[in-house]
Amino acid sequence: MLQFDEYKVKLNNLLPALKELAQALDLDGAERELDMLQAESAADGFWDNLAKAQKVQQRIKNLQDKVDSQKKRQSQWDDLMALCEMGNEFEDESLIPELEDSFAHLEADMETARLETLLTGEYDRSNVILTIHPGAGGTEAQDWAQMLYRMYTRWTERHGFTYQIMDYQEGDEAGIKSATIMIEGSNAYGYLRGEHGVHRLVRVSPFDANARRQTSFASVEVMPDLPEDVEIEIRPEDIEMQVYRASGAGGQHVNKTSSAVRLIHKPTGVVVASQQERSQFQNKDNCMKMLRAKLVELQMQEKAEKISDLKGVQLKIEWGSQIRSYVFMPYQMVKDNRTAYETSNINAVMDGDLDGFINAYLTAEATGNWATK
Repeated sequence: MLQFDEYKVKLNNLLPALKELAQALDLDGAERELDMLQAESAADGFWDNLAKAQKVQQRIKNLQDKVDSQKKRQSQWDDLMALCEMGNEFEDESLIPELEDSFAHLEADMETARLETLLTGEYDRSNVILTIHPGAGGTEAQDWAQMLYRMYTRWTERHGFTYQIMDYQEGDEAGIKSATIMIEGSNAYGYLRGEHGVHRLVRVSPFDANARRQTSFASVEVMPDLPEDVEIEIRPEDIEMQVYRASGAGGQHVNKTSSAVRLIHKPTGVVVASQQERSQFQNKDNCMKMLRAKLVELQMQEKAEKISDLKGVQLKIEWGSQIRSYVFMPYQMVKDNRTAYETSNINAVMDGDLDGFINAYLTAEATGNWATK
């Protein structure tokens, strides 16, 4: 039958990409590393160092998932080809819906796996620390920052990841003055590092009695959650620690004890804060984690000598510096200025559907095909 013959052609056209994907995933290397780590985990004394053992076990799981997933994709291809043969032999049109759905699922799964092969950065596998700051504009900008906060937490939930609030400062009337969250999941930093930059909103402001259209800005800072074995020198004498009473939600302890912590790294001017934990010590640990990530990010960008250079890129939250525009009025459109990827389904984007933008960014990064250079 014609439909089954058409899908046989589609499957044969898909086969080279499936083989290229297996090569890109380096399955042979993954299986060798897997054998080595499994032997290590079976050795005496493996669990003596609990932190190291847990990391090895997580790496084993990640490698096993990679190998099993590719084997499953190949098996799905074989099953679909057999389904085509069966459909032709028995001229059974009832198999067509199953064929269509399964083929679409295989294509989507291969695209997700292809994206993972583009995550080759040193910290791409890491969890991610994401900080959102509103630009100038008071309540309007703070509300926009909170909309972005919701967008990223929804993206996190869509992908089965988890997030932990490290700092959250509510706006005076609405929105947020700033927020920092840790997103935990496989390749979280690799997927989200392209979100780093200024995000621009155009809409009719709900805070304007005259219903005028306004433009607001907010910055998103994306940093990897660094493994403990990453060495970076932070001298105690270079840190100024400030403690204050927490102002956000967090239980009855807030405003009773000075548990919130702010650290200032004097050589660079980097400032980090945490107020979500109940104890000053836990908040200080969060701050140190963020500070290490920021300082390593400076090194990664080769701008460690002058923090002012970095601020010129990150903190100039105004017209002309945005990476992406979100237009609610007079039309609906979200467009990334770097890749030219766009969509008119703005509600889906604000509900965490960012995969198209992430895909376009990683592909442009790998190929060098940027919309503007």
